Amino acid sequence: MTIRTCLLVAAILAISSPELLAQGTDLASQTLGRAYWHVFAAYAIGWIMVLGWVISIARRLVSVEQALKGS
Repeated sequence: MTIRTCLLVAAILAISSPELLAQGTDLASQTLGRAYWHVFAAYAIGWIMVLGWVISIARRLVSVEQALKGS
């Protein structure tokens, strides 16, 4: 797609449907409800697991480097 085509599509979408660019509600009235606590918990558990995996790899790498230096 050329730049002109992209700009034309963006202009048509902006004119035809303003709901695509905004939710149409007052953002100050929106709150994070109790229904989303599990999403936060899942992301927290995921990040903890990734951090533990990286630490594990770093420790194993150090032990491999020490083994190679010793031989």
